[in-house]
Amino acid sequence: MKPGKTKVAAWLQQWDLQLMVLPALVLILIFSYFPMYGVIIAFQDYSVFKGFAASPWVGFKHFVDFFQAPELGVVMRNTIVISFLKLAIGFPAPIILAILLNEVKNMFFKRIVQTVSYLPYFLSWVIVANFVISLLSTDNGSVNIFLQKIGVIDEPIPYLSVTEYFWTILVTTNVWKEIGFASIVYLAAIASIDPHLYESAAIDGASRFRMTYLITFPCILPVVMIFSILAIGNLLNAGFEDLLLLGVNPALRDVSEVLDTYVYRMGITLNRYSFATAVGLFKAIVSVGLLTLANYLARRTGNSLW
Repeated sequence: MKPGKTKVAAWLQQWDLQLMVLPALVLILIFSYFPMYGVIIAFQDYSVFKGFAASPWVGFKHFVDFFQAPELGVVMRNTIVISFLKLAIGFPAPIILAILLNEVKNMFFKRIVQTVSYLPYFLSWVIVANFVISLLSTDNGSVNIFLQKIGVIDEPIPYLSVTEYFWTILVTTNVWKEIGFASIVYLAAIASIDPHLYESAAIDGASRFRMTYLITFPCILPVVMIFSILAIGNLLNAGFEDLLLLGVNPALRDVSEVLDTYVYRMGITLNRYSFATAVGLFKAIVSVGLLTLANYLARRTGNSLW
């Protein structure tokens, strides 16, 4: 911007670019910011018949009810454990896949692996959940049939009715569905690395593993840090569709009920709109706090979001 030129003048000079951004800005305002007005019902005994204006104000009553709810411990435990498992296993998985694919020299095989790993991402959770349910079925499930054939088990195991297996099934399914698409960003970051770095390392006698450790990973570290910040900010987002569809059996509620499914059950099923909104607002505030903390810690490495 030239000295003396106002921001308005600069905006008018780029009116065509600003006009391209306008539709996205309008969509964000309509679907992300305007609905925020609805969070006021967390502080009301909201009634659909009375509306926002006439519903009585109750302050922090619903927050207190949530913190005193007998199921709070189970819901928070499941949310934190499932989120941590998805973060600990699901976050490094696409990074490892991208690094391994980068080492593949046969382009035909590389494209086949990429295509096969990408495909599950484009399937809806309804399809994936039904696929997993069929696979683990006690009647004609492939897993039970295979394990019986090789003599590992004598009777079919109802995997999706046993709490001990649920977290393993859930996290494995998530990794299988997301790993391929998530690796695209890391493959793009690896592709931007100067090939002369690898050539120099090869001349110095470095092995492929040492090149990966000393060149590939440090070069993609800024991207890894940004996604790790976002992942930490979403630590309370343990999932919704996958848990709702795979944890449909009531016997699994003790290990499948997380904040998002709890909000759904309280708000939609039991019509406790104000209570569900209070729980959702609590989760949003904690998520913003975690995101800010993660960004503050990452800023010391020079790879923060802001």
